[in-house]
Amino acid sequence: MSPADDLASTRTQPAFKPLPQKAPDVSVERRPDGVVIVRSNHPPGESPRSIGHLLTEKAAAHPDRPYILQRAPNHGPWQGVTYGEAKRAADGIAQWLLDRGSTGEDAVMVLSANSVEHALMMLGCYTAGVPIAPISPAYSLISSDHAKLKHCFATVRPKVVFAQNSQMFARAFETLKAIDPALEFVTVDGGAGTIPLSELTSTTPTAAVQAAMDKVGHQTTAKYLFTSGSTGMPKGVPQTHGMFAGVIAGQEGLRAEDPDPDVVPQSLEWMPWSHISAGNISFNGSLWGGGTLYLDEGKPLPGMFETTIKNLYDVSPMVFGSAPIAFGMLAEAMERDPELRRSFFKNLRYMGYGGATLSNDVYERMQALAIAETGQRIPLITMYGATETQGITVVHWATERAGLIGLPLPGITLKLVPNGSKLEVRVKGPTVTRGYHNDPEKTAAAFDEEGFYKLGDACRFMDPDDPTQGLVFDGRVTEDFKLDTGTWVSVGTLRPDLVAACSPYVLDIVVTGQDKPFAGALIWPAPAALASLGDDPIGKLTALLNERLEAFNATAGGSSRRIGRFVVMTEPPSIDAGEITDKGYVNQRATLERRHALVEAIYASPPGPGVVSLS
Repeated sequence: MSPADDLASTRTQPAFKPLPQKAPDVSVERRPDGVVIVRSNHPPGESPRSIGHLLTEKAAAHPDRPYILQRAPNHGPWQGVTYGEAKRAADGIAQWLLDRGSTGEDAVMVLSANSVEHALMMLGCYTAGVPIAPISPAYSLISSDHAKLKHCFATVRPKVVFAQNSQMFARAFETLKAIDPALEFVTVDGGAGTIPLSELTSTTPTAAVQAAMDKVGHQTTAKYLFTSGSTGMPKGVPQTHGMFAGVIAGQEGLRAEDPDPDVVPQSLEWMPWSHISAGNISFNGSLWGGGTLYLDEGKPLPGMFETTIKNLYDVSPMVFGSAPIAFGMLAEAMERDPELRRSFFKNLRYMGYGGATLSNDVYERMQALAIAETGQRIPLITMYGATETQGITVVHWATERAGLIGLPLPGITLKLVPNGSKLEVRVKGPTVTRGYHNDPEKTAAAFDEEGFYKLGDACRFMDPDDPTQGLVFDGRVTEDFKLDTGTWVSVGTLRPDLVAACSPYVLDIVVTGQDKPFAGALIWPAPAALASLGDDPIGKLTALLNERLEAFNATAGGSSRRIGRFVVMTEPPSIDAGEITDKGYVNQRATLERRHALVEAIYASPPGPGVVSLS
């Protein structure tokens, strides 16, 4: 299709639902050495002093409004707390922590997943000025050696550990008790050797709680989050209230209209609070907007996504955010179920994705569903960032394509540094951490001579002559590689295109080929696709993938985009080995190292068992 045909096709599409955000407006400075500095021309908006102060404000404004809700067991009724109840519980938890002498130098570690009680513990820590450290539940429940659990514990040295259920986390408790016998454990059920959370929430607050909160400001550490550990053990990243406020201020600076005071925003959240997307940006944003947060115990995994679907019959969110893998599963479910489609789009203003690149295939399917239900396209945007930076860029306008990372939030400065043929992303601003906890060596290596944090990602302008069209993610600098011909392979752009070409049969793809004559692919099949293929599912899937990849190669162009051989992997990705995070992000390098035997089989002569050669 020619550019003219493409433009004509776009003009025939229905209009986007209005997005109440300011239009792109940036300044771009190009230095003689090729460095590009990008800033938003929109000033930041309002923001809170701290999340504890924000809770106080919202609880006073609407104490009886439902705040955080979660289903009773076995998909029972929604239950939870109002804003007033959350404030009272947080004050009680804060007093209990203060009674034990806890300060900003201590920490409360959380082992379990999102829950109403987890939220109350978090808000209590914010109120008392005691950092909270939520870690991935997989470190306690799935890991066989608890190596990452012990590492995270040693990094922050908490005095208190919280988990939802004493029996479920008993093995993890024993591991931590062996390290520090003086630890106190808090659980909801108050099982053997643990303190029931009700003892904390029922503690009578004194003037000490307000005095502690009066000391909390933008420089106060609110929590420690841990990186995914893709290049070694997870790194502990201090998160200050100022970092939280910087994201809120940036988003407020882009708001084009005041919120309707009569509308209570509803959101449905499954993504783990051990990551910035849900634990910081969504959680704090919901509180800032005075919204009702519904906790979704589903996940974009076979056998678990059905829970999300059931919840979407009840909750029609104004904004829906998730990982790209979830949008693919949601599209498939709505294509089969008009009732689900109706409920999902009822109040929806826009959708947001993050953590990985959304394929154009999934984007187009979601827009087709939106048009069928509403007669309009729905803006599908993204915020880009990292554990160390919070959100730093956002797509705040309706766009025709996936893959954009947007433009800097107000208050953020991007520095794009030439790195080979790419522009490496560096950032400075109020959302960026001051360094890694108790690790000066890694901290020094993470920042450049001007104080910009180095993300290790690359980006490029969608149109170098018109920066307002936004930046495009251009892969991880460390994931790209050269073939033996010297040709660069951009994994960050090739991988999502391959996934889209093989949709809906694959869960994810790892690209191989460093210093080899051609690019190859390690393919994880989608469990739902395998289940639908009957007898000999691997054989049938392999034949389907062979057909799809041959078609992809036919239009791919040069060697950097063509796949020479592939193999279907039957062992799922390992969290322990760092192959996948609990958000579903696949680590290419960790997988290549762990499955080096499969990589060798792809390039063997003749190729190893199960390897398929493409023409």
